[in-house]
Amino acid sequence: MNLNIFTNKKPPYICTPLTGGTSEEVLNQLETILPQAPDLIEWRADFFTDLADTNQVLEVVRKIKGRTDLPLLFTIRAEHEGGEKITLTEKEKVALFVTVCEQTEIDFLDYETSNEDKYIQKLRETAKQHRKRLILSYHNFTNTPDDNTELIGRAKQAEAYGADIVKLAVMPKSQADVLHLLEATRKMDELLDVPVITMSMGDIGALSRIIGWAYGSIITFGVGVEHSAPGQMPIKKLREAIQVTQQLVPNWK
Repeated sequence: MNLNIFTNKKPPYICTPLTGGTSEEVLNQLETILPQAPDLIEWRADFFTDLADTNQVLEVVRKIKGRTDLPLLFTIRAEHEGGEKITLTEKEKVALFVTVCEQTEIDFLDYETSNEDKYIQKLRETAKQHRKRLILSYHNFTNTPDDNTELIGRAKQAEAYGADIVKLAVMPKSQADVLHLLEATRKMDELLDVPVITMSMGDIGALSRIIGWAYGSIITFGVGVEHSAPGQMPIKKLREAIQVTQQLVPNWK
């Protein structure tokens, strides 16, 4: 997949979330984040209190894109995968995704593979038609599956659905779980024809956010203002840690 959207910078790309509840809060967060120079912005729109107002959502996206050239990821994280509770039905949420794809300049959208096939297919078709990149994701806030077969199977499922990028985030209960996720990432990177994003969440999993790139994970998430998931590190510290690891192993892919 062509990721020249990042101006040919080598991965990992640092993404930071906007989690404001109002338009003003979202844009204030953006102004705080931009000087920290992330590689892309994620608007976690499930935090937005006016999500049911399509015109307001479109206006916020346009204002974000009007203030930065950074790629924008649009996400309405499902409640059953760690998102905020929203008033929209799944059908209404998908319709909002479609409208945002059609009428704004977002670059990526994120949708869970745990949703119904018909909705995944609808967003796959819409994203392709409007030249957006579709991230199909899986989040487990309870544990890390013991068997790499399950994680790899979920990644293959996302690829089969037509994902441009596959994302998996899991919760570790031990250091071994973190290493387990990293090894699964390495195998996914070998087996899949699309890029992979993985992370082990929580404090124990912070290491995966720093060295996941060495196993094939192309994007890592850092905090600009507020966390959107447990274990995220401030952008500056995350960037510094990544740079140290890359300097120590300069010939790593």
